[in-house]
Amino acid sequence: MKRRSGADGAHPRPGTAARDRAAWFLVLPALLPILILSVGPLLYGIALAFTDAQSGRTRSTQWIGTLNFQDLLHDTLFWDSFRIGLIWAFGVTVPQFLLALGLALLLNQKLRLRWLARALAIIPWAMPEVVVGIMWRLVYNPDAGILNETLRDLGDGRDWLTSLATALPAVILVGIWAGMPQTTVALLAGLQNTPHELHEAAALDGAGAWRRFRTVTWPAIKPIALAISALNLIWNFNSFALVYVLTSGGPGGRTRLPMLFAYEEAFRYGQFGYAAAMGCVMVAVISVILACYLVGRISGGGEQR
Repeated sequence: MKRRSGADGAHPRPGTAARDRAAWFLVLPALLPILILSVGPLLYGIALAFTDAQSGRTRSTQWIGTLNFQDLLHDTLFWDSFRIGLIWAFGVTVPQFLLALGLALLLNQKLRLRWLARALAIIPWAMPEVVVGIMWRLVYNPDAGILNETLRDLGDGRDWLTSLATALPAVILVGIWAGMPQTTVALLAGLQNTPHELHEAAALDGAGAWRRFRTVTWPAIKPIALAISALNLIWNFNSFALVYVLTSGGPGGRTRLPMLFAYEEAFRYGQFGYAAAMGCVMVAVISVILACYLVGRISGGGEQR
């Protein structure tokens, strides 16, 4: 009897194990930094949340179980920052997506100097968050900022970043401006991969612009839209540098996002264990967002089949 080949699945082909080892060897340089710089600190932070770790080299650390999480349940300041974080995340993500979608549709048209418009649209993306924060602090400056100088000509002007009423909306506006380019680029890539023949066929059938968008454009870019929206929601909820440079969480905690609150607990007050517990809560929220996205993708894929 002849020996069956690996094509049947009965026996692996010669050299398969060697190819697998070679593949893992090639992946290892990219995998090690993730394990060392991401997975390792994550596991250490989760373990730290169950201790009373505080600053001070001579202080011993004790295992206290879920006491940090019990204290967190009754910490109204943290849950207030959590509410502000959700307002910030959705307040930035939703307008950011809508504006980026409109800009992507515009840049997808055959415009004169379209290459220049596309280059200018991604400038905020090329700027570090710290630079963006400093630049917008100058714009919002109550004495010499361009915004107040313009508004004074109209008979108005205020201190945008230190006012309880305007601090959070002003910071949200900066977040929208800073994050819109990456969403625009992702959606523009999806629009350019949409077959032009589908739009022509829909136009010949008498479909208007809105109907063509709803029946042709949106189904084509929907997977990209869902993916970039989920990522933006996670990135925005984890924001730190931009808000820290603009307001440092003030005034009166009106822009204190959960990440800022955890940072203050750890590095201003030295409560490392308590701050780690806050980080665990934020990781749980991010995991829920990712789970919702994955469930939506899986169910969407099942409907398409």
